[in-house]
Parts: sequence; C-alpha cells; structure tokens
Amino acid sequence: MNPDLARFSVNQMTVKQLSLPELVDACVRLGITHVGLWREPVQAYGVEAAAKLVRDAGLTVTTLCRGGFLTATEPVERMEALGDNHAAIEEAAALGTDTLVLVSGGLPLFSKDLHGARERIADALAVLAPYAADRGVRLAIEPLHPMYAADRCVVSTLTQALDLAERFPADQVGVAVDTYHVWWDDQAPAQIARAGAGGRIHTFQLADWTTPLPEGVLNGRGQIGDGAIDMREWKGYVEAAGYTGPIEVELFNEELWARDGREVLAETAERFLAHVV
Repeated sequence: MNPDLARFSVNQMTVKQLSLPELVDACVRLGITHVGLWREPVQAYGVEAAAKLVRDAGLTVTTLCRGGFLTATEPVERMEALGDNHAAIEEAAALGTDTLVLVSGGLPLFSKDLHGARERIADALAVLAPYAADRGVRLAIEPLHPMYAADRCVVSTLTQALDLAERFPADQVGVAVDTYHVWWDDQAPAQIARAGAGGRIHTFQLADWTTPLPEGVLNGRGQIGDGAIDMREWKGYVEAAGYTGPIEVELFNEELWARDGREVLAETAERFLAHVV
C-alpha cells in the first residue's frame, strides 16, 4: 500500500456505478483501506453481508451516509423519521463504523420557519444521540451549502451545526466538515478550531467546487483538483484542530458516474496524492 493513501477513504457515491463487491475488489487492488458507505446500496446487498464483505477484505468503514431529515412538523412523519434514524444507527453499528452522517432536512412544505426547523432537529437528537451512543455510534451533523437550505438541509454553516451539537456530549454528537459545503464561509476556519477543541470533528470530507453547476445542483461536486478549493489549506485547518482520522472523498458527479468506476477510483486516489497529501 502507498503509505500516502493511509488516510484516504473513498465514499461509495464517488463510484456508485460499481457494485459493492466491485468497489471492495477495486479498493483492495489499489491498496485503499477505507470506505464510506451509503445505506441504500448496503441495504440492497444486505447489511450483514456487506459488513462481512468489507471486514473480510480488511477494509474499515469510515462513515455511513445518511441519517437525518428531522424537520417534519406532522407527528406521524416525525415518528417515521425517528424510526428510520434508529435503523440507520443499527446499520452503522453492524457495519463497524462509529460515525453516522446526518443531513438534517429542509423546510417542510409551505414553511418559512428556519429557526423552528432547527429546533426540531435538536428535539430529535435528544432521542437519537443516547440511542446511538449505546451502540458505539456518533452522530455527525453535516452543514450543507446554503443553496440546499430550503429542500435538503436547514443547517448551512459549521456555526449552526456546532450550536446544535454542543447541546449534547461530544462523544454523541459532532460535525462533518465537508469542503464542498463550507469553503465559501470565512467563519469556517474558526469554527473548525472550535469543533476540534471540543472533540467534535467526526469526519472530514472532500469535494471540489466547479462551475457552472449542473441543473438541479445536487450532482455538481467536482473531482479533486478541478475547481476552486485549496484542499491542502482545509486539511491544514482540520489537522491544526487535532483531527488525524480518515479523509473521505465524496463526489456526486454525473460525468464521473458515466465513466468506468475503477478508472475513476484510481484517478481519485491520484488526485488525493496530488492535491491533498
């Protein structure tokens, strides 16, 4: 294994065209020892089977994506969301990862109440955090770029994420620092330091910012080195804050998905070496 890839983790969505066995095989061949998994393909393969597959290959699961979507106002919808997050926690524990990433959820239909939506996230965390802790799983609140605030995530900054996380013990709730979502925020470096001081950086993820964004914007996460983000700068921020864990590359990109997945994985590892290490 290339020692410079020791901290590199590939998120499953980066090469979602690969089946889970294909992804595992490609990682082994390239000397990649960390993967971040997504619930839907894991469920399709079978959670226990997926856990055995990655374990037998010697891979570590760095994160499971995703829980969250905790902003509903209707009681039935809120109970369903809690049930789904309880299941996500169980899946994370079965896969052997200590980190479940949360995308908190957008505004309910016709609502304009961002503050109320964020408070409902806190209410849900009060239920979920101890449940997760009992199973050895931490919850990582991921702030998403403000363009997603209405429909996907009312938590847009690390400041907002930490204001929620700090209501709970650090070994229960922390944050996910993702370059794609926070690179624009001049307060983010200070908030990374704040998160590090509290032991709340639970995962560090990379994607580049390239323009123009595609229609729908969700799948606009650029390959490392193709955009405007200085990856080494952000790696420096999290390391100065005490983070020494895996660095996960998570790309949603239609052009990458249209290519051979093994080629994309090899390219992503090369970009990591060129722009991050």
